[in-house]
Amino acid sequence: MSVLVFVDHTQGSFKKKAFETVNYAAETAKRIGGGEVVAAVLGTVSNDELNLLGQYGATQVLHLNDARFDNFNARAYSKAITAAAQQCGAKVIILSYNVSGKSVAGMVAAQMKAGLVSGAIDYPTTDNGFVVKKTVFSGKAFAFVKVTSDVKIISLVPNTFKVTKGEGSVAVAALNANLTDADFGVKKVSEDVIKGEVPLSEAELVVSGGRGLKGPENWGILEDLGKAFGATLACSRPVADAHWRPHHEHVGQTGGTIRPNLYVAVGISGAIQHLAGVNSSKTIVVINKDPEAPFFKAADYGVVGDAFEILPKLTEAVKKFKAAQH
Repeated sequence: MSVLVFVDHTQGSFKKKAFETVNYAAETAKRIGGGEVVAAVLGTVSNDELNLLGQYGATQVLHLNDARFDNFNARAYSKAITAAAQQCGAKVIILSYNVSGKSVAGMVAAQMKAGLVSGAIDYPTTDNGFVVKKTVFSGKAFAFVKVTSDVKIISLVPNTFKVTKGEGSVAVAALNANLTDADFGVKKVSEDVIKGEVPLSEAELVVSGGRGLKGPENWGILEDLGKAFGATLACSRPVADAHWRPHHEHVGQTGGTIRPNLYVAVGISGAIQHLAGVNSSKTIVVINKDPEAPFFKAADYGVVGDAFEILPKLTEAVKKFKAAQH
């Protein structure tokens, strides 16, 4: 029984989330009794890059080498993934629960009449049917979803599973998909590419700011702390809506969902909408001058005080600690 994994790439290069989905697919294949792990890759990617997938558990790659797929298009992507599943006879399809995965998973499920579990946080179990664990109610509870359809689809929350590299190799074959020009009806007008940063979905360390910083002119102290930690910056929705920070830094129910090892929240009250995007962080540190801020209830560590006094001292402490390690 084949397991198909749709593998995202960024300008022809695979990132951590890609290897995470392949690892997940390989473990899922073991749990359902073995079988091939087939990776579907769309767009312009070199053979050297494709061969990397074998080291993370793929046994075959179906590659549709068409430059039109270098720009995301939900309709074309979903049809190509469906074609890949049919070509290899996959009974389980794995995707990442990221922007592209969220966009196409439902479409693929409809095309294949498949049951879909979105946002999985554990591997499927098969002792009592095919059951997948996910969070519900903005991360406040868990649901165990039994999938009874012939074809099953899982999208997994990025940065949830450990990535393990091995010594495997893959056979690369062409993916045959009957696509027309109408499938590429959506055209890209422009694109803003963020360079030199670890994407929030893959970041192990995140430093985030809210309205408590009072304005974009004060973000320097947060940037200094982020540099000292080697962390990626984030923000709350009101900050992004006010255009203090770029939208791609917004985390929360209507922004990005992250699972870093450390999340430092500065001047963020901790409304449920924000917590929904960050409450799976391994360790949460909250800095807020309001001792009644709701975020303190979700925090592992809390500091009640003025961020403009605390952050410079914390930044210096981090620098000293790191210097002492060398």
